[in-house]
Amino acid sequence: MAERRDRAADGTPVARRTMLGMLGLGAAGLAAAPWLQRGWENVLGAASQVDPTGITGVLPNPGGFRYYSVVGSVPRKDATNYRLRVNGLVDHPGTYTLDELRALPQTRIVRDVQCTDGWRVADTPFTGVRLSDLLDAAGVRQDGTAVHFTCFDGVYTESLTLEQARRSDVMVALTMQDKPISHEHGGPVRLYVAPMYFYKSAKWLSGITVTDRVVPGYWEEYGYAVDGWLDGADTHGDAAAA
Repeated sequence: MAERRDRAADGTPVARRTMLGMLGLGAAGLAAAPWLQRGWENVLGAASQVDPTGITGVLPNPGGFRYYSVVGSVPRKDATNYRLRVNGLVDHPGTYTLDELRALPQTRIVRDVQCTDGWRVADTPFTGVRLSDLLDAAGVRQDGTAVHFTCFDGVYTESLTLEQARRSDVMVALTMQDKPISHEHGGPVRLYVAPMYFYKSAKWLSGITVTDRVVPGYWEEYGYAVDGWLDGADTHGDAAAA
């Protein structure tokens, strides 16, 4: 993919806070104001649901994470109504409920989480189902070379090559920091791509579609790297889970 103007000179994706500012800084103050009397983590989690730009993520947060949403609000899902669809160039398309995902073999990965804004949360455990297991169950066809992800916010998308998707450190995550993934963090189910920047780990995951080519995701359309490898990531091999 060709370089875009909104990439840093060294090829690193431009910070998300800068991009969000470009997309609509003015709305952030009005959106966040009603929440400013609450504790910081509650502030950011709640304000992110009414902030159409996600600029609330630039505010300090003692928990280390920042909250982002590219839409004004996201519907809440739980075990009663969550569904994950697997389709595309597969022999056995299907749909998983939250309970069905929980019943599958689980893998635990402990890595640092890093955002393009520069913040990092060290030694963050995620537990879930390896994406490769879901792809194997679906039976990827010979012409399938990539995976496209959609989210129930109705807007966000991501993609990986099939080789990347089959890594042992890429999962459909059900817990983060040994707790069920909260709505603000993309729960009940999110993608977790351990060796890449956190924008590749799509929140509110609802669809996994095998495709014949990589379709750039939401942030890649704004100039982010399609392959968002972290410095030092094993980009050619694989990495064992914790």
